[in-house]
Amino acid sequence: MTDPADAAKRLAAARALEFVRPGMRLGLGTGSTAAHFVALLGERVAQGLKVVGVPTSERTREQALSLNIPLSTLDETPELDLTVDGADEFDPMLRLIKGGGAALLREKIVAAASARLVGGTARATQVAPRGRFPLPVEVDLFGLESTRRHVVRISGEAGCSGFVVVRLDAHGHVLVTDGCHAILDCSFGAIPDPEGLARGLNAIPGVVEHGLFIGLAKTIIVADAAGVEVIGDLI
Repeated sequence: MTDPADAAKRLAAARALEFVRPGMRLGLGTGSTAAHFVALLGERVAQGLKVVGVPTSERTREQALSLNIPLSTLDETPELDLTVDGADEFDPMLRLIKGGGAALLREKIVAAASARLVGGTARATQVAPRGRFPLPVEVDLFGLESTRRHVVRISGEAGCSGFVVVRLDAHGHVLVTDGCHAILDCSFGAIPDPEGLARGLNAIPGVVEHGLFIGLAKTIIVADAAGVEVIGDLI
């Protein structure tokens, strides 16, 4: 039986593919929506579309290679035309929470290198106020518990409360990202001041990056059984 949320993400990915033009340098996101986009992009490449992609994770890199999508790196291709990625959550100001796939650091680096970031997702991820999805924070493994406590303190000062836990893998061990970091999942519920929280988290030694994507997304594509809607700028 088809999962309605996954079907909606595929619809959003298909709409995002319409923004791709021959010769583009593309950032390739991570997660279920991005995986649909990469799969659809692979079909277009097989039909002759000429693009080059920069993946945001090893998982995406392996998928793209399996589909013969030409790949580059940000060292070789430091400026990108378009990045298509998913969003775990977004609000009317196009502020995103990302990092459910534990690739938020690379996702944000690639997004910042792109002229446009387009997020594709199922409509259920559109929320207000922000914070239903746990906010991921990528941190250095050194001093993990100390950093976790700093995150709790700084988040409290920003008006947030809730559990801050270390993400574990399927075997019960600390999940390690592609960049060899850990992830803290912060179940805050509502985040009253995302910009203030972002500034506070950025100031903590040991925090590598957080999953608040503020001022990066230009366009969000949301889909459900009723159809597809493009929010923000049209490319």
